[in-house]
This record gives sequence, C-alpha cells and structure tokens, in this order.
Amino acid sequence: MHIFFAAPVFTNDAVVLGILLLILALIFITSSSDNPRWQKFYTFVPSLLLCYFIPSIFNSLGLISGEESNLYFVASRYLLPASLVLLTLSIDFKGIIGLGPKAIIMFLAGTLGIVIGGPLAVLTAGYFSPELVGGEGPEALWRGLSTVAGSWIGGGANQTAMYEVFDPSDNLFSAMVTVDIIVANIWLGFLLYGAGISERIDRWFNADATPITELRKKIENYKASIARIPTLADLTSMVAVAFVVTAVGHLGGDAIAPWIAENAPQLSQLSLDSRFFWIIVIATTGGLLLSFTRARKLEGAGASKVGSLFLYMLVATIGMKMNVLAIFESPGFFLIGLMWILIHVLILFLVAKLINAPFFFIAVGSQANVGGAASAPIVASAFHPALAPVGVLLAVLGYALGTYAAYLCALMMQFVS
Repeated sequence: MHIFFAAPVFTNDAVVLGILLLILALIFITSSSDNPRWQKFYTFVPSLLLCYFIPSIFNSLGLISGEESNLYFVASRYLLPASLVLLTLSIDFKGIIGLGPKAIIMFLAGTLGIVIGGPLAVLTAGYFSPELVGGEGPEALWRGLSTVAGSWIGGGANQTAMYEVFDPSDNLFSAMVTVDIIVANIWLGFLLYGAGISERIDRWFNADATPITELRKKIENYKASIARIPTLADLTSMVAVAFVVTAVGHLGGDAIAPWIAENAPQLSQLSLDSRFFWIIVIATTGGLLLSFTRARKLEGAGASKVGSLFLYMLVATIGMKMNVLAIFESPGFFLIGLMWILIHVLILFLVAKLINAPFFFIAVGSQANVGGAASAPIVASAFHPALAPVGVLLAVLGYALGTYAAYLCALMMQFVS
C-alpha cells in the first residue's frame, strides 16, 4: 500500500542504490555543516535516525520498494559482515568484558518482556475484541504470533522454526511478517533517537555510564595516536581484509549449516543450521582475532569509518523495507504488536531503573532480541562504532535462546486465546 503509486517508480537496484547513497551523503554533509541551523536541527534529530527514516518515507510514497529490491539481502550478507570485521579491528576486548554483567541482565530482561508481552497483549486485545484473537486451526492468531516471537527473540531462523512448528496459514503468516517488520522498525527508530540523547536518559535512570565512556575515550585516544592519511594500499588492504573474512564466513556457512541440518538436526533449535548465523559469527570472530595482529594498524587509516559506511548502507536498506501505511491494512494485528513491544519496553525500563543500567544496555539488550544480528550492531554503533561487537555478541545469544523462548511464548499465547 503506497500513497501515490501502485508500483514503485524506481525498480532498477542500481538506481535505488544511487538514491540511497545520495540520501546518506546529504545527511552526513549537513550533519557536519557549520551552519547553525543544521547544527540545531541535528541536536534534536540524530543523523542515524534520518539514514533509516528517509528511505522508509520513499518506500511508503512508492518511489522505491524494499520488497522488490535485492539491496537489503546484499547489504546484510556482504556489507554487514565486512563492516563487523572493520569495526572490530581496533576493539579493546578487555574493555568490553569490563562493561560488566548489566548488558546480559538487560538482554535477558528484553527476552522476558517478549515472552510475557505476547500473551499479555493477546489477553488485553481479547478483552476488548474477542473475535480478533480467535481463529481455528492454521488461522488461529496465536500460531501467527508465534512467528513474531521467534523473530523478536532470535531472528529469521527462529521465526522459520516457529513457522514450521506451529504451521500458521500463508495469509496469516504474511500479515505477521508485516507486523514484525513495521513494529520492530518503529521501535528501532525510537532507539536511534534515544542514542542521540542517551546522556539525558542516563541522568533520569541515575545510571553510571562511566565504563562505556571510558572505553569510548580509550578507543578514541588509540585512534588519534595512530591516525594517518590513508594511501591506496591502505584502502585496498582494509577492503580486502573485510571481504576475505566475509568470504571465509560464507564458505563456513555454506559448509557448516547444511552439515548440521543433515547430521545434527536437533541443533536447529539453536539456529545452528542457519547460514546467516555462521556468516556473522565467523566475521565477528575473524575481526576479533585480527585485532591481535598488525591488521589493527589499519584503524589508523580509517577502517572503522569504512565499516561505518557499510553499516549505514545497511541502515538505509532496512529503512527501505518499512512501509508505515501497511498498518492500515490490518490495524488490529498492529495494535497487538504495539502493545507487545510496549510491555517489552516497560520491563526493560523497570529493570534498568532497578540496576541503574545506562541507556546503552537498554538499547542494545532490546535490539539484540527484537532486531537480531542485522540491527543490534547498528544500535550499538550509534553510541560508538567500536561498540558494535557488543550488539553482535548479544544477538548471537538471542539466536541460541530464540527458539526455546518463542516456543514457551507461543504455548502461553495459545493458553490465553
């Protein structure tokens, strides 16, 4: 459903890529401008939020289409792992470990919010509109919602697992995929905005963000000490390192995932039969290992800047998938989804208030559940590019828990239906 055009105006991916890159360039040129008007504008609106939001407007208007484009697939399979390699090259591993247990606590609070949020949302919706939460057999709403639970705790592989286990009808599953994408992306927009005002939120939580600030400063000081003007050899080396490790990730995923699916199918419960899972794990591990070698020096030539560019291109393709107008096609389902995510948020905020966790842990803990490995590093890097691996590590934990927690959530939704 688009406002102006039944079919997208631009369907050629080369054209769409040009449009997305033009949007990104304009955002970063204006956000670094000395013009006081732009400076004032960007104190209220984070640039990263615009990288995500403007492509979604283009999609809603029907100028481009996330559904018909292959750019998200390319960005998530090639640019995301490459960016993770470049962003982890200069990582301070001890510093990340030194962030303490609050990241894990907030991640688990987010998981709990999804598990109990689903049945509570169904219960609330059923009180006001019993026919909405009904349905028989494959049309039973709880079966469709089980796939949303899989996506919001783990990711695409866990969503597929729930689809296979509970077998909702194709029409119901299609509606649930739309609910999943729209509601999750609306929440992502709030998180990206929150990252820009995190210091104010931390003051409200009375949270101690010192470990994060110290780690950020330590990384920035290291970058400043090795900074140099990049040569062609530097740029070629960093791109080669990024995509060679990405290639190893794809080789590993193509070999390991089918082997597990055939020889150890029980491990599919942990998403270990997902190629994407192995691509992300191998790329992140490769970047971590390279941070102990001379490749670390590539950060001086701007490795994390190139990695950030790849990540922002992914952000733009994620935004391109969101069509806010789809809410009007099945508003009842979206109200359940919004109630569900609201319960998730309330539990996160309550736990954060209890343990004085900074907003960074709320944002990354939430996105590691709801967004998975594709967007958790985006949210983490909104605080600092070098913090992206924190998002990846928690998202991997989400893959492991996703199927079990989503299965429990589905049974609870069935019970209250």
